[in-house]
Amino acid sequence: METLVRVAGRIRDSIEKVIEGKTDVVDSTLTVLLAEGHLLIEDVPGVGKTQLAKALARSIDCSVRRIQFTPDLLPSDVTGVSIFNQNSREFEFRPGGIFANIVVGDEINRASPKTQSALLECMEEHQVTVDNATYQLESPFMVIATQNPIEMEGTYALPEAQRDRFMARVSIGYPPVGSEIAMLASHSAANPLDDLDPVTDAAEIRKLIGVVNQVYVADAVRRYTVALTAATRANNELALGASPRASLHLLRAAKAHAALHGREFVLPDDVRRLTGPVLAHRLLPSASAAMHGRSVTDILETIVSAVPVPQT
Repeated sequence: METLVRVAGRIRDSIEKVIEGKTDVVDSTLTVLLAEGHLLIEDVPGVGKTQLAKALARSIDCSVRRIQFTPDLLPSDVTGVSIFNQNSREFEFRPGGIFANIVVGDEINRASPKTQSALLECMEEHQVTVDNATYQLESPFMVIATQNPIEMEGTYALPEAQRDRFMARVSIGYPPVGSEIAMLASHSAANPLDDLDPVTDAAEIRKLIGVVNQVYVADAVRRYTVALTAATRANNELALGASPRASLHLLRAAKAHAALHGREFVLPDDVRRLTGPVLAHRLLPSASAAMHGRSVTDILETIVSAVPVPQT
């Protein structure tokens, strides 16, 4: 556990050389990494969505690939394709962009639903099936996707099945004034990404993921997690509640959150703090709630406050 906290601190410090004044967002990113999840970064242009993804990727000495999602991107560009070799007279598989430890999917909602669906199997099962052959993806495997919720022209909304595979969604937001002034001083002459060196590697991340898996969860915390997700399904203001996969993601994220704070057990507060990033993007408001100006965040806060917190 001490090693986990120390390595996570080095990764955090490395990322904050690029993304200043956003410790909460960086911690959420580390939580998703150690929980073996995938991260959706949704925010307006120019706040550092891609920079955050690149900074994490460069801080870990592992394979990294970036996929620029565009309307003409094909599923085979993501997963790979079989090509006929004239010399051997056989088909050979050429891996696509998804074959990496960390995959940065830039502007994921610019690609067609057909291409977006190529990620479904990869994100859920950590494998790719092409021409009846299955190829395993190396651990750790994390997809960090970005999208712009403001500029909707020429975009395709992510389907519910796709959004449900992202463990968490974060928004970076505008930096504090002091951090933005510091950014003008440090980023104007050179890109800080160019000087970023790895502070750990894939093998160590795999060990830390194993540590997170051993974090203790009491039965009361499990029941509390299910109570939260079940409450979203029974709420009249929501047309779509959280899935059982959301319950699993919420608990795994809570275990990583506890480990990052040096604890070998999960508290109900770990679960409660992560309900927003883990659940909000999976929920759909009802027509009545939308007409009354009730956002998903407002509804979720009401639900969380109504569910009794167990005393541990």
